[in-house]
Amino acid sequence: MAVSLRRDREALRGRYTPNLWPVWIVAPVALIAAGVLGWVIYHYAYDHFAQAAADQKPSKPVDINDVLKATVTALTLVGAVLAGLYAYRKQLLAEGDAHRADASQLADRYTTAAEQLGHDQAAVRLAGVYALARLADDWTEQRQVCVDVLCAYLRMPYEPDPTASGHKEGEREVRQTIIQVIRDHLQQPDTPTAWCKYKFDFSGAVFDRGNFTKSHFQGKVYFSGATFSGPDMVNFSGSTFSSDEVNFHSTTFSGGMVSFDGALFRGAGVYFSQAAFDSGMVVFDDTIFSGSRVFFDGALFHGGEVTFEDATLSDSTVYFNGASFRGTTFHWGPLPVPADA
Repeated sequence: MAVSLRRDREALRGRYTPNLWPVWIVAPVALIAAGVLGWVIYHYAYDHFAQAAADQKPSKPVDINDVLKATVTALTLVGAVLAGLYAYRKQLLAEGDAHRADASQLADRYTTAAEQLGHDQAAVRLAGVYALARLADDWTEQRQVCVDVLCAYLRMPYEPDPTASGHKEGEREVRQTIIQVIRDHLQQPDTPTAWCKYKFDFSGAVFDRGNFTKSHFQGKVYFSGATFSGPDMVNFSGSTFSSDEVNFHSTTFSGGMVSFDGALFRGAGVYFSQAAFDSGMVVFDDTIFSGSRVFFDGALFHGGEVTFEDATLSDSTVYFNGASFRGTTFHWGPLPVPADA
């Protein structure tokens, strides 16, 4: 039974108009039903009045007018109920029309925002970012799609060097606006427009700056293959990662600073496996790993500085299996120092 109900809900998802029978079927059926019902009510009322008349001393004949009045009263009550059902049907149809109009409007807004994001001018792309963010707030059913589009934009090829041939004017500002919009929606998990529980896929993206401070990531987070390059900071300070997977696999840290200062990894599998720490500084000071497994397996520490000062392990384990240590300055704090470091 539960499987059948779930299947019915899946089949009706996206439908806003109830299934209705054709009029040429409903009209004769309604007339026949009304006639049968009137006949049943009339005979029931006649029997009732006949029994009442027979019980009187002396007995009296049945008053047909009383029978007819009772029948008409009962039919009127039934008609009122049917009128209420008809009004309810009209309400469903009106709501269906409204929902279709809303869905059409939201789809049009999505198309417009997507077109703006692909525009050559940075100002138009910025407008597309804000339009897509507002759409995500209004369109709960497709919020993940809107988030995916913003993340996909960050995954697109990006040349931060203004002197390079692939550099796009204003692109840095557009990308920083996307990061800021995402951060703004990760600050208060309990608000209706929060994006905290959604998935974020930044795989292969290039970050030369970004502020994710005090964000709450409750869905899966992917930075696998991403590049963090300087000279500015990418800041995750005070952020909370509480999903079952936080993935920095094969990430490259090649300049600037990436800070997880005071961040909380709670109950998560945190993967820095095969990450490359080439230069810059990666900070895990005051970071709390609670009920997590942190993997630096196969990571390459070949430059820069990595610090774990005052980091806390609470029912957590850090793995450095197969990691390579050469030329990186470490500040381990309370964490166990790997044998090869």
